[in-house]
Amino acid sequence: MNGQLQFVEAIMGNGIEDRDRRKKNVALLSVFSNTSLVFLKIIVGMMIGSVSVISEAVHSGMDLIAAVIAFFAVKTSAKPADEDHPFGHGKVENISGTVEALLILIAAGWIIYEAIGRLRNPVPLDEPALGLAVMLVSVAANIFVSRKLFIVGEETDSVALKADAWHLRTDVYTSLGVLTGLLIIVLGGYISPSTNLQWVDPIAAIVVALHIARTSYHLILESARDLIDFGLPNDEIEEVRRHIAAFAPTVRGVHRLRTRKAGGNRFVEFHLRVDSSMSVDESHRITDMIACAIKQHYPGTTVTIHIEPCNCAKATAGSCGCLLSEEARRELNSKGLVKITAPKLETSDADRD
Repeated sequence: MNGQLQFVEAIMGNGIEDRDRRKKNVALLSVFSNTSLVFLKIIVGMMIGSVSVISEAVHSGMDLIAAVIAFFAVKTSAKPADEDHPFGHGKVENISGTVEALLILIAAGWIIYEAIGRLRNPVPLDEPALGLAVMLVSVAANIFVSRKLFIVGEETDSVALKADAWHLRTDVYTSLGVLTGLLIIVLGGYISPSTNLQWVDPIAAIVVALHIARTSYHLILESARDLIDFGLPNDEIEEVRRHIAAFAPTVRGVHRLRTRKAGGNRFVEFHLRVDSSMSVDESHRITDMIACAIKQHYPGTTVTIHIEPCNCAKATAGSCGCLLSEEARRELNSKGLVKITAPKLETSDADRD
């Protein structure tokens, strides 16, 4: 069984290396894309005097900073555990996601400030059609890159990449808003040249900023969860329990199941009850099999198992109070030995402490 576990870990090791390489490559793609868009939007925004296009340039600038942070975060989080970081560097991604979200929130505040100033002192736009063109390029580029980031982020469970993807997806929506505002100004100029539609540009910028702020809030919540060792989602915890329960009745019970996450790495630990007559070698093989099953389902998971002997007064093969709730256990002991068929692993709240 040790050989099987080593084989599984070797296969997962190769998979983790490939995962880290893909994360770095797509993070670099985001850096290059955002760099190009920042310069393009700044130049065009200043040429035509559009606060909404300039606000988009600032937004892309924040995304560029976020993309650089994400790149170094995925690069650092890929480092193996060392003496100073025995649990690895996974939380670097969570820190990165939080910093990125805060940067975007600051950008939203700046955009609103500039837009309000432009509402008070309207400035006519020069060549708004040029702004339309650059926003179309921005939408196309961000759709492509954000899709790549989402795919790799989901497949590698990377908080940093998913945060970066959301930034670019936000850019898509906000760019469409700016594009719509510029289109109204252009069409309005042709249909009714005397009508003042310059207020549309700063209003579009404010709508952009509010959407950015909302996205930032959700990103902060998501990134901060793992920083405070929030447990895994309920569906993942139940999946872990199913893998453990598959070994009943050899496994008599499980309690103190605790989980957490650091970046894309999961940590699972629990106390496992086995028949008190089992040898140390037999117990060790059982833990290897359970750990192997969990790691195959969730690659990159660290599993820590503490063995406890099941030494209930009525414990025999196929009949053990550890498989029952506390109430059922007391009833079993009061009536004497009862044959239990198809035993189930106890998952009651009383057994999770």
